Amino acid sequence: MRNLLSVGDLDTSELEGLINSAASIKEEMKAGRNLGLIKGRVVGLLFEKPSTRTRTSFESAAFRLGGSPIYLPSNELQLSRGEPIEDTARILGGYLDVIVARVYSDATVRKLARWSGVPVINALSDAEHPTQIISDFLAMKEAKGRLRGTKLAYIGDGDNVCNSLMLGAALEGIDFAVACPRGYEPDQRLLSRARKLGRGTGSKLEVVRRPETAARDADFLYTDVWVSMGEDAEKEKRMKDFQGYQINSELIRAAKKGVKVLHCLPAHRGQEITEDAIEGPNSIVWEQGEDKLYGAAATLSWALSAN
Repeated sequence: MRNLLSVGDLDTSELEGLINSAASIKEEMKAGRNLGLIKGRVVGLLFEKPSTRTRTSFESAAFRLGGSPIYLPSNELQLSRGEPIEDTARILGGYLDVIVARVYSDATVRKLARWSGVPVINALSDAEHPTQIISDFLAMKEAKGRLRGTKLAYIGDGDNVCNSLMLGAALEGIDFAVACPRGYEPDQRLLSRARKLGRGTGSKLEVVRRPETAARDADFLYTDVWVSMGEDAEKEKRMKDFQGYQINSELIRAAKKGVKVLHCLPAHRGQEITEDAIEGPNSIVWEQGEDKLYGAAATLSWALSAN
């Protein structure tokens, strides 16, 4: 059974296959061709967190591939009244062909995978956001023509997106530099895993303090919000700690000429990124956002093709 709980669940050929599949699906969809890759399959979207891009991209992808999506907000399920996730998983597994889960805890997606009996796709947890990385890498490859041998600089919080980017970079032979304040580093277990994977592809991984250090010779600059969902109680502290960790015109000039700017959205202009950076000629943020549709479609097709 094909679960996608972590980018680390994949090997290089599988990740490249997903990126190539997303590119192929994009071409077919742009040409208006009808794709029945998951015809007759029912896709459950179990969401504990609000979503614009992830929810819409997976719903749209399911429809466009011939499947039927069902949106399952957790506050409308018996989970909200204390039903154990194990019980919910076993019931949903009898109704659905695949579960796409956007949840607070990584333990939740792992319990879904253990108990549901159907493929489970992690559409964001506190540990990772693996489906985001497929669309990110598609946008990066479209912009530069290749991934291997490039450098990606991530500026800000070593969060779930950063963790998945780090693992993906290691698999793809991308040099990866994280600039973050002390105490906001990527997950150490996943960093060790990424460094081990990177030894096989030539990927160099580093964690630094200064954004300018990370940006040096970078082909791509990437950032995420300073305060993620579920971290509102830490907002005041985070707003102070992340001052200076911003993609702006100065940081763009510190990177390689023609550097491309990415953001997984939603963006807070004036905090982690400036208006001129997200809307300027270096930005591929909007192409990156559109590519979430094709990344979602590729992931659904991949997960269900083995079942």
